[in-house]
Amino acid sequence: MEDVLEVYSRAYNPAKPVVCMDEKPFQLLGEVREPITMKPGIVEKVDSEYQREGTCSIFMFTEPLAGWRYAEAFEHRTKKDWAHRMK
Repeated sequence: MEDVLEVYSRAYNPAKPVVCMDEKPFQLLGEVREPITMKPGIVEKVDSEYQREGTCSIFMFTEPLAGWRYAEAFEHRTKKDWAHRMK
């Protein structure tokens, strides 16, 4: 772990960029019943029941010291989608 932290503490060098990548899978959920809207003094009421609407994956690439990031969402998590988009 210390080796990884050392990489993030290096000074910025455009010849040796530190690019970070992370993937986050998400479960997409839909409402079964419409929420009851708020009124003055009364909070919104939301039912805990939901229906599953599928999944997706979000990929994030960033080079924090250079100040850029790139994010993309994929409907499915497959090597084909990944390889095609990253060319």
